[in-house]
Amino acid sequence: MDQTKPKTKEMKRKPSWPVIAAVVAGAIAVGALVFWAVRSSRAAQAAQAEMEQMQLDIAQQQLESEYADLNNEFAQFENSRQYIKDDSIKRQLNEKYEAARLQVEKLQQELASQKHKSAAEIAKLRGEIDTLRALLRHYVEEIDRLNKENEALRNENTEIKRQNNNLQSQIHETTRKNEVLSERMTLAERLNVTGLSLGALNKKGKNEKKVSKATQLVINFTIPQNNSTPVGEKTIYARIISPSGQLLTGGGSFSFEGGSVQCSAKKTIEYEGDEIPGVTIYWDVNTPLIAGDYTVELFADNFRLISRSFSLK
Repeated sequence: MDQTKPKTKEMKRKPSWPVIAAVVAGAIAVGALVFWAVRSSRAAQAAQAEMEQMQLDIAQQQLESEYADLNNEFAQFENSRQYIKDDSIKRQLNEKYEAARLQVEKLQQELASQKHKSAAEIAKLRGEIDTLRALLRHYVEEIDRLNKENEALRNENTEIKRQNNNLQSQIHETTRKNEVLSERMTLAERLNVTGLSLGALNKKGKNEKKVSKATQLVINFTIPQNNSTPVGEKTIYARIISPSGQLLTGGGSFSFEGGSVQCSAKKTIEYEGDEIPGVTIYWDVNTPLIAGDYTVELFADNFRLISRSFSLK
């Protein structure tokens, strides 16, 4: 029994080959799994990074397209600058937009030169483009506000013009009425003449039937009462027109409507506002007279008082 026990202990200390083989195989399997796991993780990370870069590239392209659209819109609104009369507003809008535009272009150049882009840089570019968009919106709002103001001013000007036209019409009408009233008042001041006649006299001062034998022509008339006529000395000028249309001269000239007019004879009277009957004006014959129609015209105070035609045989 003493020889059997040591042999049993020796057998317990030595591992069996199947166990060793199993342990080695397990270790190899674990290592392979770890290797493939690490490799798969790195591949997934690389794919994720590539996907993220692709998304950043797409975002950059979209932002660049938005920038181009905004720039085109801003250029279109340049034609509307005429509505902005305040130079300081124009300058502020243009300076702000130009500064933001330059910043966007700078960021675009930086991103174009980089192989790998960061989300922070894309976000910064988006922020600058949002600034441009806000400036453009402000520009549009400013132009719209000024358009409304201009429309209100145009409406106000139209109303003012309408009121001015109405006022002008009223002024013209008032002026016309005043002119008519003034003319009536002026006419009311004119001397009136009634009972006008023309006759021929011989050398004895008697009526002559044949005008060819007359030595004088006599004009008779009455000046009726007129309280509107200013009183005072009045000179009455007579013009006698022969049947041939010639003026029978001899009385000098007088002023009428800014010109000088020849007359046949004249007479000065003192007018007190009362009727003056039997006023006579004589014309001494100084040229042969013929039978026919003679026209008599009387003037005083720059008025043509009367004009009548008379047939003398």
